Amino acid sequence: MKYSDKIQYLGLICALALAGQPFVATAETALENDPSTTWRTPYDPAPSASFVSKDRSVKPMLGAESVAAMQDAIARYQYIQNRGGWQKIPQGQTLVIGSQGQRVVLVRERLEVTGDLAYAKKKRDKFDVALEAAVRKFQLRTGLRANGAVDERARQALNVPALARLQTLEINLPRVKKLSRGLGSRYVVVNVPAAEIEAVEDGYVYSRHVAVVGKADRQTPDVASRITQLNFNPYWHVPRSIIRKDLLPMIRKNPKYLKEQKIRIYKQYNGPEIDASTIDWENVTETTYLFRQDPGKGNSMGSVKINFPNKHAVYLHDTPTKNLFGQNLRFHSSGCVRVDKVHVLTEWLLRSNEGWDRERIDSTAVAGERNDVSLKRSVPLRMIYMTAWAKADGTIHFRPDMYNRDGVTLASAASAK
Repeated sequence: MKYSDKIQYLGLICALALAGQPFVATAETALENDPSTTWRTPYDPAPSASFVSKDRSVKPMLGAESVAAMQDAIARYQYIQNRGGWQKIPQGQTLVIGSQGQRVVLVRERLEVTGDLAYAKKKRDKFDVALEAAVRKFQLRTGLRANGAVDERARQALNVPALARLQTLEINLPRVKKLSRGLGSRYVVVNVPAAEIEAVEDGYVYSRHVAVVGKADRQTPDVASRITQLNFNPYWHVPRSIIRKDLLPMIRKNPKYLKEQKIRIYKQYNGPEIDASTIDWENVTETTYLFRQDPGKGNSMGSVKINFPNKHAVYLHDTPTKNLFGQNLRFHSSGCVRVDKVHVLTEWLLRSNEGWDRERIDSTAVAGERNDVSLKRSVPLRMIYMTAWAKADGTIHFRPDMYNRDGVTLASAASAK
């Protein structure tokens, strides 16, 4: 089918949806809303949005069907834009089950336009269970906490204009075309704007992991590489940028900081350790010494580091600070990527290495001793910047342009107020 014909065809499909055909909840939506899909390990004390796909029905953010799905999404939002988009929802109290009024009607109309809610001729002004489910669906698609309430964050996301959403899809289409090539049957994708990681096998998501990625001033880079090695209970060699921005100011403020964090000082790797009390810290720069944190509890990389060759010296890793995984916006690192439920991923990566089952992985991590394991089969990795993506089931996702790469951020934000 030609792309121009597809636009006309999808316009008809959208028209049918707006005329009363319900949006079908996908297997992915059901999975993400099912509390039974969360799981815990000794390193993961609290459940989160990470999950393992039990029935292999979840389609990946990036895969063989992504380009066609993005073209369909663009056609769909072009149709919505041509029909005038949607009305803004004015400020007010948070809308929850039981709320009433004209703002509830506007929320209904807004969610009907994008297919999150089935079209109804008579618009009820009461916030009911069906509307709450539609709000949750929208929140999942836009990276918000899926609480089903129209709070200020949800209201602003609902108010992003159709034109801005269309532009975001168009900007991401070339990215998707480029990034979806040569992935193979088994790969890992880190989508930075989503702060999410997917392990993909044979066209389906095996596991999805919440992540913490780089701050706006310490951005996680784009990387195409292959995962080759795991370091259990790794040393942390503190990067120079962190020495300058974080470590030295902390040492000058608290002379006991290095001892408390089990960080040792060296002039060169494998050289003798230097006594921190002999150093004039006011005259130290990030190039004066090397700093290395011991393995064990409190180590910034947690129980494992996942390595792949790249010029940016970044990697994936565990973390002792699990609380950040529960936040909506998870942009807190200095460029490396922290992985929730990390040992679900390490087990999947080690499947080509005989004898490395989950029991051995857990016992190795608990032992606290450094153990480097090279993968028998390296796994392709893509660290990407994708603020919109679509799937073959018609689900369309959007995420904030945290690094201001899209060029539509200001227009979107201004229109959302």
